[in-house]
Amino acid sequence: MARLVLVGLPGVGKTTVAQALATRWGCAEFDTDALVATSVAMPAAQYLRQFGETHFRERELDALRTALVGDAVVATGAGIVTTEPARALITREFALWLDVDDDTLKERIDAGDDRPLLGTDHAEGVRRLRREREEWYRASSRARVDATGTLDEVLERVLAASQKIVP
Repeated sequence: MARLVLVGLPGVGKTTVAQALATRWGCAEFDTDALVATSVAMPAAQYLRQFGETHFRERELDALRTALVGDAVVATGAGIVTTEPARALITREFALWLDVDDDTLKERIDAGDDRPLLGTDHAEGVRRLRREREEWYRASSRARVDATGTLDEVLERVLAASQKIVP
């Protein structure tokens, strides 16, 4: 096993899939938002609000570098693809783009974590982020994987996508 990097919009399940794959493969799992939170001693969303997106992206890039030191499954923050240095690192790895439709994203986000860059209208925030980032997800990853359905269904799709590209 080498490194697998998961990219995608907020709410697609990158962290959940990364944890399940790491358990299955017996390797490390990293979440760049969790690494940022540890390094700055506050939740990633709070750091983003307090210090701004530019500073956050710098910490996020440091977190990505940390996560890519050994065999691991890496769940990235949804906006990591917005900076060229992060995209350059991701494209050197085996990266998959997890994606679901906008309605599913909105449902998952409404029930989930603090997402400062979405604003108060999550539906519009999801549409805006997709417009802004979709091309970067496509360019940074080797394949798009449908993350709709149960965790087992998504894992099977991720494994199938991995096998098509990696012998």
